[in-house]
Amino acid sequence: MEAQTINRREALSRIGAGLGTLGLLGSLEAASNRTPHFAPRAKRVIHLFMNGGPFGPDFLDPKPALKTFEGQRPDGTNLRTERPTGGLMNAPYQFKQHGQSGLPISELLPHTAKHADDLCVLKSVYTDNPNHGPALLLMNNGTMTPKVPSMGAWMSYGLGTENANLPTYVVLCPGRPVRFSILWNSAFLPAQHQGVYLNHSKIEPEQMIPWLRNAHLDPKAQRKQLELMRALNEEHLNSQSSPNLALQGRIKAMETAYRMQFAATDAFDINKESDRTRDAYGTGHFANGCLMARRLAERDVRFIQVYHGNGQPWDTHNKHNETTPKLAKSIDQPIAALLSDLKERGMLEDTLIVWGGEFGRTPVSENGTGRDHNPHGFMMWLAGGGTQGGMSYGETDDFGFRATHNRMHIHDLHATLLHLVGIDHERLTYRHAGRDYRLTDVSGTVAKPVLKSNSVGG
Repeated sequence: MEAQTINRREALSRIGAGLGTLGLLGSLEAASNRTPHFAPRAKRVIHLFMNGGPFGPDFLDPKPALKTFEGQRPDGTNLRTERPTGGLMNAPYQFKQHGQSGLPISELLPHTAKHADDLCVLKSVYTDNPNHGPALLLMNNGTMTPKVPSMGAWMSYGLGTENANLPTYVVLCPGRPVRFSILWNSAFLPAQHQGVYLNHSKIEPEQMIPWLRNAHLDPKAQRKQLELMRALNEEHLNSQSSPNLALQGRIKAMETAYRMQFAATDAFDINKESDRTRDAYGTGHFANGCLMARRLAERDVRFIQVYHGNGQPWDTHNKHNETTPKLAKSIDQPIAALLSDLKERGMLEDTLIVWGGEFGRTPVSENGTGRDHNPHGFMMWLAGGGTQGGMSYGETDDFGFRATHNRMHIHDLHATLLHLVGIDHERLTYRHAGRDYRLTDVSGTVAKPVLKSNSVGG
């Protein structure tokens, strides 16, 4: 009996080593594809996250009054921010109108400007807190309270998966940002809906995904061991008097992790792309992330986040006008390539692209050369996925400080994103600790003007 126990433990150990990709045995239970509340405009979402907060008037929200009143502190600029600030600081970049829509775009984005007619610019987004931690939680999780499900987890829960061989929700972030993991957790939702983190600064699948290969067994032998473990687990499951959801989940997760060994090798290997495609995206971790996001999108991964940098690269408290062109250059070509690539493959119509940070930055200066955090009004943009391209929605004041027209709270943004994937945000709830939870808490309004009028959907 003791030898039998040792053999079973050894089998579990080897399967764990070969199939425990990213610790996925508890998180990759395949969720069946679910029926949305109404016909979706988008089947999948790619969230390009600029952690730290970009300044809208540098890119897609021109504010000529910044130059006119540079160094001054006119009425309306005495809003509370996290740190002391001085007079207005100019955004010294030229704007031109692009595309048939004539959308104004800064010289910092020459490649993205070619897609002006695909961009839906949200100029009046606002949030509730000027500190990174709470703002990151609100943008990604819908509340400033920790230990609640992330936006991607909610979408995974609401829509299920169309590819049982890959995670429903993937997070591409360079380095090992352990402190950020709360931003892609599933909290009280079933564990299979949490984001699967990958370090995309490494481009070889075996480097990105620990234990991708079984060093002891070939696939045929793994299959035999997996069948043995399934039989043992099911025998144990049948002997219990009540359903054991955790054990059922582990049985399914082991199957998924086994399949992922082969699917992931293909999906995450950007070396399989042509030189032409690789050149179009450019180099660097963000370029790799955008290309990988396209590969995952075409394999029906529901929600993909691509973080630009590890930490807060857009947190420009000093030398803002010196740093911003470098940041813009690192994202411009990859984003334009992603939009072109999706369009060429006929995927932009049902792939929703979301760009932005957790808040914006102040038009008034900090330390003379920097910009402080600005929760009062900031810019994001959407593309594809049933959104109306070549348009702007909402406005900030003359200096880009406070949202003034068609103000869009984060709950409104989330309600709109859920609507685009076919989900009524008020009906996507989960009962926990005696109350119903949802991504948009108790508010949120869909911004109907940003929806393409001839798209299908609710």
